[in-house]
Order: sequence, then C-alpha cells, then structure tokens
Amino acid sequence: MSFSLHGLAVSPGIAIGRAQLVSHAILEVAHYTVREKDVATEVERFETARTTVAAELVTLHAEASVPGAPSELAAFVEVHAMLLADPMIAEEPKNLIRERRCNAEWALTQQMEAMVAQFDEMEDAYLRERKQDVVQVVERVLKALMGKARKLGKRAKDEDLIIVAHDLSPADTIQFKNLKIGGFVTDLGGATSHTAIVARSLAIPAVVGMHHARPLVRDDDLLVVDGTRGVLIVDPDPRILEEYRLRKEELELERSKLKRLKSAKAATLDGAKISLQANIELPQDIEQVRAVDAEGIGLFRTEFLFMNRDELPDENEQYEAYKAVAKAMAGKPVTIRTLDIGADKNARALRSLRGAERQAPNPALGLRAIRYCLAEPQIFLEQLRAILRAAHYGKVRILIPMLAHALEVEQALAMVEQAKAQLRETRHKFDEHVEVGGMIEIPAAALALNTFLRRLNFLSIGTNDLIQYTLAIDRTDETVAHLYDPLHPAVLKLIFNTLQAGARAGIPVAVCGEMAGDARLTKLLIGMGLRQFSMHPSQILEVKQQVVTADAETLTARVARLLKSEEPERMRELIEKL
Repeated sequence: MSFSLHGLAVSPGIAIGRAQLVSHAILEVAHYTVREKDVATEVERFETARTTVAAELVTLHAEASVPGAPSELAAFVEVHAMLLADPMIAEEPKNLIRERRCNAEWALTQQMEAMVAQFDEMEDAYLRERKQDVVQVVERVLKALMGKARKLGKRAKDEDLIIVAHDLSPADTIQFKNLKIGGFVTDLGGATSHTAIVARSLAIPAVVGMHHARPLVRDDDLLVVDGTRGVLIVDPDPRILEEYRLRKEELELERSKLKRLKSAKAATLDGAKISLQANIELPQDIEQVRAVDAEGIGLFRTEFLFMNRDELPDENEQYEAYKAVAKAMAGKPVTIRTLDIGADKNARALRSLRGAERQAPNPALGLRAIRYCLAEPQIFLEQLRAILRAAHYGKVRILIPMLAHALEVEQALAMVEQAKAQLRETRHKFDEHVEVGGMIEIPAAALALNTFLRRLNFLSIGTNDLIQYTLAIDRTDETVAHLYDPLHPAVLKLIFNTLQAGARAGIPVAVCGEMAGDARLTKLLIGMGLRQFSMHPSQILEVKQQVVTADAETLTARVARLLKSEEPERMRELIEKL
C-alpha cells in the first residue's frame, strides 16, 4: 500500500531506493534483576561494551580524518568520545548496577534519562538539542551490550540504500561515505542537528523529524525521499515513481550544467559586477572554494579553530591557519571574522574562563562574539595579532561580529591598534593598513548605521541572526521554526536600508548569511542593491546562474515597488515573479 509521510527538509535532492532499517536499541531494552553473585560480572559486561565503543570511535575518527571527508565528521566523533569518557556515562551506570542489582542495559538507560532531563531544563533550544549526542552515545553502548552489528550492509550495485532510523548519530553517518547511500530519514532531529549538517555536507537528500517513519517502514520497501519538500513516499505507484525518476534526472542534469559556469564572470545582463565569495570554517575548506573559483573568502568563521579541543590555539597556530588561507587565495580578499563564541557555539577550552563556567539564562542574548572578546582581552589580542601577521601574505580584512553599540566599535578598534603596537615591539611583519569591518546582525545596529559607517571600512549583514533577533524566533526550536521568515517585511526593510545607507556613504556592504546562498532570493537581493554575496562554496554556481540572467536596473525598479507591500504572501508572489 502506497502512503506518504511529511517531515523537515534538511538536505535537498531526490533519492529513490530500498529501505534499510537501523535498529533503535533503546526501544528494545529489557529490565531484570541480577543475582548478588553476578553483579561484578554485569559491571564487567558494561565496561567491556563501553571499551568496544571507545575502540569503534577511534576507528571512526580515523575514517573521518581522511582527505576529502567533511570537516564536521571528525569533530562530531570527538564529542561522542568525550561523552563516552564522562563519569556520568562511564561510572554512574556501574554504581546503579551495584546499588539496584539491575542489568547493565537498564542501568545505562536510566542514567541516560537522568542526563536528558538535565538538558531539557536548559532554556537554549540549541543546547537542548545536544541531548541527542548523549542518546546516540548510549545507543552505541546498548548495541554493543546487545550484540548488534555496527556496520550497515551493502546492497546490490544497481540499488541505493535509504537509511530509515529513529535517530542517527554523526558517527553512524560516516559510514555513508563508503556505501551507496541514496538518502536517509529519521523520526527525530531538526535543521541544526548534527546529522542534518552532515547530510548537507555529503550532499545526501534527507528528511528528519518524521516522528513515525521507523515503525511504519519495512526493510526493502521501495522509497522516494524528497529532501527539498520534506516528503517520504513509501511503495510509490508506477506513475509517481516515474515522475520522481524524471525529476531526479533533471536535477542531476542541472547540477552538471552548472559546472560550466565556473569560469564565467559574475555579472548581470546590464553589466553590474557581482562578487560571489565563500564562507569557510577551516583552512582545508579552501579546496571547495577553488573548485567553484570563488572571488574570495567573504567569511572565515574562526571559532571553529577553538572548538572540539581542550587547549586554546595559541597565536602561532592561529597565524599559520590564517596565513595558509591568505596565501592560498593568492591576492583575493579574505575576510576573517574574530571569535564568535557563545550562543550555539561552545568551546571546551574556554570553559574555565569568564562566563563559560555557568549556563547563561539565554546564551543568544548573553556574553558572546565581540562581548566575549572584550571581556577576555588577552584572547582577543592574541587573535588580532595572528590575523595582522597573516595579512602580510594576502588581502586580509578583519570582521567584528555582533556589534550593537558605538562603544564596542571604539573598543574593538582600540584593541586592533594595541595589537599593532605589540607587533611593532616584537618586530613582526604585519599589514599596517588592514581594513576593519562590522557585522550587522542586530536590529539596533541596522537602525543606527551612521555609528558604524563613520568608524568602519566595510559592513557585512549576517541574515541568520538578524532574522532571529528581529522576529524573536529561535530558529533551532522546531516548535516555532515555521515563524522564522527571511521575507518578513521588517527583515527586508532592515536589509534594504542597510544596503542603501552603505551605498550613500561609499562603504561596501556584503551579505554572508543563509539568504546570500539561496538562489531563489538572488534577484531580490540584487534589486535591493547587493553586490557582494558570501555563501557555502556548494551554492556559488547556482547563485551565479541567477546573476548572469538578471538585469540589475530593471530589478531595482521592481524591488522598490515590491518593498512597499506589507503583506508577506503578496510579497512572496512578487518575489517569485522576479
């Protein structure tokens, strides 16, 4: 019987293949009492299973660290290894076995539930979602206790696998590299879950948050996964199946055609030059940037150098990373954003420092980004020195995140000058004339632009946070995610006014948030006056396709009329006609 289920689309594309169910060991845990004389044996059984999983994670980390693997994978495995070694998982279940004389599986599950309850009490939605890391680690140990295989089986060469699971850990998804995976669906997960991020980095169509897919789908069912619309079709009838096969072929053909645009100039039909730059997290991302011939790095998120490690990167380590990117770009601009830690991004190495030893009531509104850097001047100065030194090897710019007050700008600029003075004293080579810009991602900044235009060399609009703060919507919270709307009239007016103010002042303004990489919005942004986009490298060619078919002058007039509308639905209709 054919039927369809709907979930959250997190990785676009279409996959057609046979279902392979992944067991959910937590749902299969039995509860029984062990004899007093068997308690020690049960404790040993638990420890053996935990040691087995630790060895598995070591192997997975090695698999995730090979050249070409997405950088996120190794980081995810490191998080799971850290949780596995935590006393809350490594020791407390053994205490429960001894105290209650229960079996190891039940003790581990009870401990997991206690830990999950602590996460549920956290106000920040992103941190609440991290409880899934705990669940996934426990799942691996339970599978070892219950003798379940870790590896997924291979299927016939002419068939794709569609993985169907209650949930999948990032460690599990590493196996996707070596198997012919068409796509995956899970009952749990959100747009910011680790598995969603991995799916996008591996270009695997995925739908998460299905709720009841795992119990309704059987092994070898024929499935269609529409990762663009968030639909799973089980046992599709011949007409639907043929329709999706044609759509899949069309998508693959379109992706192939896009490669022809690599060497094409990014300019509109009427000659307006558009700069398409890339967002990166780590130096190794440069290969993806080169593959699409991006015009520069519009956003280097340096906080990823600080994450998933126990010690801070020192000045020289940072300098070498920034220098490598500057040299690799061979004179093309490289915009390095200073440490944007806090909110949904945390670093173990910073835990003992100011504000990191406690759980902030609302991390998104707390000590993060420039606020954190100004509160920890030594960390900030060390990073600034590293960036300034790297600027000797390329066209490097400094970008300050989350500015809201004139005082923050003045303090940040003063710190840059202090870092320069320190480098002069130590006789290090650096660029005396590095440009300094600011992120416009707080409504207060967008509404008080003159403060920033007078003091900074360039601006970059971070649409992700600008939308979140403007609409008071936590986009990682699936209960309100549907209200996260980049086309809300208030959001568009803030972006438009920022672009226009920059143009009048002769200050360049870029967009580096998700809106920049959404090809459906490219012509809208060109019509609003945007001339510099920065996005994930994989999105550049699709956006370039929109650029070369656009007429900037015509779009400017049409968008001006569009922005007068106060009705979101009417605005969407007009945007689709662009």
